Amino acid sequence: MSDSSGVMVFAEQTEGKVHPVVHELLGKGREMADELGVELSAVLLGSNVDNAAQELVYRGADTVYLCDDEALAAFDIMNYRKNVLAIAQEVRPEILLLGATPIGRSLGPRIAAALGTGLTADCTTLEIDEHHHLVQIRPAFSGNILAHIKTETRPQMATVRYKIMQALERDCTRTGRIIRTDVLLEDPLAVLAKLPAEDEQKQGLSEAEIVVCGGRGLKKPEDIALLHDLAQAVGGVVGCSKPLVDEGWLDKEHLVGFSGNTVRPRLYFAIGVSGSSQHLIGMRAADTIVAINSDPTAPIFEVADYGMVGNLYDLVPRLTAAVKKMREADDTAIPVCA
Repeated sequence: MSDSSGVMVFAEQTEGKVHPVVHELLGKGREMADELGVELSAVLLGSNVDNAAQELVYRGADTVYLCDDEALAAFDIMNYRKNVLAIAQEVRPEILLLGATPIGRSLGPRIAAALGTGLTADCTTLEIDEHHHLVQIRPAFSGNILAHIKTETRPQMATVRYKIMQALERDCTRTGRIIRTDVLLEDPLAVLAKLPAEDEQKQGLSEAEIVVCGGRGLKKPEDIALLHDLAQAVGGVVGCSKPLVDEGWLDKEHLVGFSGNTVRPRLYFAIGVSGSSQHLIGMRAADTIVAINSDPTAPIFEVADYGMVGNLYDLVPRLTAAVKKMREADDTAIPVCA
């Protein structure tokens, strides 16, 4: 433990574009590194990603360990594991953070197992205690409690949810080191399918600026069309609370909450959503929350900026029609907050 020092962030990228969760991890990592008086580093793997490496410096990293090779252009779990592991063993960071993305959730446990250390998944808060140990905080027991976890071994590893931490402002005056490391490659065991280009992918729920979320107030699967109509009118993405996923009305990729996605949109519509603690974990950071519910005592109204008490089958079509009328009258984009 005494040989470990520094905070390290795995910088996930796709086609040279760093995932936004990395900026958030660097923001939190910078805060913790300054508190501990240590260096903040990042590990970047890819092909022709020099610009991305420099961007990590602008976002707070003191040192970027760069593995640049054509074989690393697409995520390969074996090659990524081998190279991140080699860097971690050489640098010996005290803290190693990854985004709680599909890649981070796949890579993190393999790195932790190889290093013989622990890993706390899906953290929502990170703190440094009075003994300079990392306190990893995450919801537990379906979000009813917050578990505070410490790791005795080093590095202390965690995956962190997207849209939770605060990214630093980009500072192009910052300077730092970019260290190119030898690339280690495994024998290819499989051929990876090419992911769709960014412009071919649908807007993800976590990245959406406007989310229209439905809950148990909807009575039947066909009523999901109400959410899609409103989402199309406002330029948003459809989400849902856990009961709709449990019923099989929507896939888990639409789930907002403890066991699904964390969102931080500019505008969040909670339609027929009661506002359980599990759901609030995933959306309470939205800039503006509009709740529609027939129950005036529903917990969702405690966090909502605007509330409509009434029958969603009456209010939602009227709201959708009003938005469409506004857009037809003015061809410019509607404001997020009136």
